[in-house]
Amino acid sequence: MNKHKALILLSGGLDSLVALDYSIKHLNYDVLLALTFDYGQKSAEKEIETSAKICHYYGIRHKVITLDWLKEITKTGLVSENMIPETNFHTPESASSVWVPNRNALFLNIAGSFCDAIGYEYIIYGGNKEEGETFPDNTENFRKKVSDLFKTSTLVHPEVTAPLINYNKDDIVRIAVRDSVPLEFVWSCYNKGSKHCGKCESCNNLKKALITNQCERYLNILFENEK
Repeated sequence: MNKHKALILLSGGLDSLVALDYSIKHLNYDVLLALTFDYGQKSAEKEIETSAKICHYYGIRHKVITLDWLKEITKTGLVSENMIPETNFHTPESASSVWVPNRNALFLNIAGSFCDAIGYEYIIYGGNKEEGETFPDNTENFRKKVSDLFKTSTLVHPEVTAPLINYNKDDIVRIAVRDSVPLEFVWSCYNKGSKHCGKCESCNNLKKALITNQCERYLNILFENEK
């Protein structure tokens, strides 16, 4: 059976790592290229470093795309010096505090250009059920609409796929453990540092899922002050 040529949007976080592994092992995708975006986010250096390690592990070509202008128009805590809130998770307020204008649509359209030029059939991204509750660009409706757009904006017509779209974080970690995904590579924190801060929303979501799945080893590896 011929494998489907694909590229992935890779941030180095839990969702994109597990989506990559799942696509290779269960969906017969030949993932040939990973795109990581530097738009001035606080965690950019760690995301690039982590994504490079993941690409080396899976034998995938890695390309970093810099979007300086996106930093200039982003005013929220993910990029600016504003504090990222540590409470009130999964609310419209927590989502708006780290919102980057049109981010996923922009990233997917750039990926669509690569697919159109190279001939790849699929674009993988880490959309999932849990983040879809507060981020509209992590929903099945969004995924389908971008795929529909590519039917008229490209000649290749790549399909956007989000293999984790029906799973929450607990499920995603469970899948990762089942499939021996190298979770030690993950960088999901909104902040920069040697380890995850353990305070931002993304950290807390990851920590909760690791605890639910009894992954103490990864808690110790990824987070500060975890014993």
